[in-house]
Amino acid sequence: PAQPPAAAPPAATSAPATPAAKVTPNGDLIATAQASGQFTTFLKALDATNLTSVLKSNPNLTVFAPTDAAFAALPAGELDRLMQPANAAQLQKVLTYHVINTKVDSSKITGAKGEVKTVEGSSVTLDGSGASPMVDGANIVQADVMATNGVLHVVDKVLIPKDAPLQAAAAATDDAATSMASATANGDAMSATDAGADVAAQAAPAAAPAPDQATTPSATDAPADQAMNPTTSPAPTDPTAATTAPAADTGTAAPTSAALPASSMSPDQQATLKAGDANVVSNPPVADTPENRKAYGAPMSNAGKRSGAKGN
Repeated sequence: PAQPPAAAPPAATSAPATPAAKVTPNGDLIATAQASGQFTTFLKALDATNLTSVLKSNPNLTVFAPTDAAFAALPAGELDRLMQPANAAQLQKVLTYHVINTKVDSSKITGAKGEVKTVEGSSVTLDGSGASPMVDGANIVQADVMATNGVLHVVDKVLIPKDAPLQAAAAATDDAATSMASATANGDAMSATDAGADVAAQAAPAAAPAPDQATTPSATDAPADQAMNPTTSPAPTDPTAATTAPAADTGTAAPTSAALPASSMSPDQQATLKAGDANVVSNPPVADTPENRKAYGAPMSNAGKRSGAKGN
């Protein structure tokens, strides 16, 4: 009689994957990864983001190196998207998330659990409380490959920074933009009345005042101007200036009693100003005398002094 088929062995539940072949140290971290032959995608990504020399020359590094199988397990099309030049910044964040700027071997992981900051800026969770050490949920299938400038741990999963998820990043951005547009359209973010008030409050300080108001602000207008621009003190009210200051468009010269600053006059009015007029500051020449030389020093030029003829 035919023998009954043997019972299938139970499927492994949480046994970590093992690398295709044992990785052995072979110089620095990059040379060790190249000699293994299991990290071609990882090495290609390092070249694309100019990180190869960093892992080759810097000392005391810890690298969690995903195998080619780990990169192949990424969502469909995700690896191709990351390898595009336009996404080099995101790829660099992913790769530097696999690097710690200090030496962390398995003796510091086993029996402990905690977070360690990566070169990317955020922290990975190292968990040595189970049967095999893990980092951010990925199994460390081979630990403590001691290269000349650090330690390499082989992992069976690509580590993704918590602040820069792969496919979720674009979806979250699109959802946020859609939610914002919907909230604005429905009036949830701000009512039309409030929006109009804010726009008016922002536009009011930039509006140019009328010429009469610019030179002679009235007592009733000053509080309103101060409320719109609290950092600027209103000009004091001058009754005489209000009655004697001409309008800006008259084209006539400003009388001295108006005491207008030169910046408020038209160019034609400024051209008529001369030394001695009100609000005109002029410095007379300083005579070259022994007293003045003692007080101010020697003249800085010889302009105006006669010099001997030197010929043609």
